[in-house]
Amino acid sequence: MVLKELFYNLPEVKKPSEKKLSFNVKLKWTIVVLLGFFILANISLYGVSKGFLDRFEFLEIILGTDFGSIISLGIGPIVMASIILQLLAGSGILNIDTKTEEGKKFFQGLQKLGVLIFIVFEACIYVLMGGIEASPGFTGIVIVQLVLGGLAIMFMDEVSQKWGFGSGVSLFIVAGVAWRLFTSLFQFIGTSGEICLLDFANTPCAGKVLVIIQSIINGAPTELYSAAAAIIFTVLIFLSVVWAQNLKVEIPLSYEKLRGYGIKWPLQFFYASNIPVILVAALAANIQLFGGLVENWLGHPTFLGSFSSGQPVSGLAYWIGSTNLVEALIRGNFQASMLLQALTHIIFYVGLSAIFAVFWVKTSGMDESTQAKNILSSGLQIPGFRKDPRVLEAILKRYILPLTIMGGLAIGLFSSVADLLGALTSGTAILLAVMIMYKMYEDIARQHAMDMHPAMRKMMGA
Repeated sequence: MVLKELFYNLPEVKKPSEKKLSFNVKLKWTIVVLLGFFILANISLYGVSKGFLDRFEFLEIILGTDFGSIISLGIGPIVMASIILQLLAGSGILNIDTKTEEGKKFFQGLQKLGVLIFIVFEACIYVLMGGIEASPGFTGIVIVQLVLGGLAIMFMDEVSQKWGFGSGVSLFIVAGVAWRLFTSLFQFIGTSGEICLLDFANTPCAGKVLVIIQSIINGAPTELYSAAAAIIFTVLIFLSVVWAQNLKVEIPLSYEKLRGYGIKWPLQFFYASNIPVILVAALAANIQLFGGLVENWLGHPTFLGSFSSGQPVSGLAYWIGSTNLVEALIRGNFQASMLLQALTHIIFYVGLSAIFAVFWVKTSGMDESTQAKNILSSGLQIPGFRKDPRVLEAILKRYILPLTIMGGLAIGLFSSVADLLGALTSGTAILLAVMIMYKMYEDIARQHAMDMHPAMRKMMGA
């Protein structure tokens, strides 16, 4: 009872009074959240020492953040709270009936409390364990800034969910990936900090397109092949994911009151969407993060791994991590141990993606029981079968569970293989961005169509 009172009094973003928001309102708030994210990403933390940012570069895309800014925590607290709740609920340790309105409120309140706890916890851990090195006397100030940034991300995520298109978590990941993809292609500032365009022949560029031009001019085939391979595999990954995103199973349904009219109820191959791979990638990133923090704190490596220049060289973080196999082959520094690491990386991503997919479907209202109720409440039924939720649930179960498992396995395989092929930025990040943008495009197109055609709005019950 005390917990329920606490959950109901947690601060939250007010829901819109309208049943369905218009396309323009959703677009406005999505742009506002996106602009807020970029503004906060450019507000630097006050009172920190320089030179610590390199160790966090691998986390920035997955956690939707820009380290060194006030939002350095990114979506980490939101994702970690979600992972723990998914595991507790999926294993039966936490028995919450999310199919009821009361159960949903309790689950959401518990999740928000978990996010708040992780915001404070991660802010303290980052600073006190030396991950973010505060200047003498500024430890408390840096922690407070991180907490405020974490709260801003949490509330922007709520604004996006209730007033915009999709979740803020997805939006922040896409924004980070899009920016890094652009800089990976056209970055004209070299690794030494000099502008390569001023002395194009002698100053190495960072952007892959510029590297290709520079390599052709200077006759450097290794650099040419490496840059070209990164671009080619990025395009191939993009096309493969778009193709797989269109795979679906369509269940024919008919209207109960309109004889002769029917629709097809689509069940996507990636039934759990990109949520499982977001959780797995965030888990891997956090293992690497805390492994580095613990080693820095204790002064010696642990089972989580040993790190050099922010990169794992042994331990759990190393074996679930990845190495760019294509670039290693091109540059001639390929080693047999890389194959074993690639295998463990694939197993980690594929296995956990399937597990998280099942947990997510069962706790997010996407299971066969909830879908059967949604179909029947819409006045639809399967032709030739009785209008009984148990019958419909049994038929849906034939498709939903296999699609959940196979989709989870496939998304984990796509993600891990993309990492190993060394796509631009991160293969996992590009995979997430493609799926998020595809889903966002569908939502925007559906919303726009409903706004343009009142008849469609009425048909869809909006």
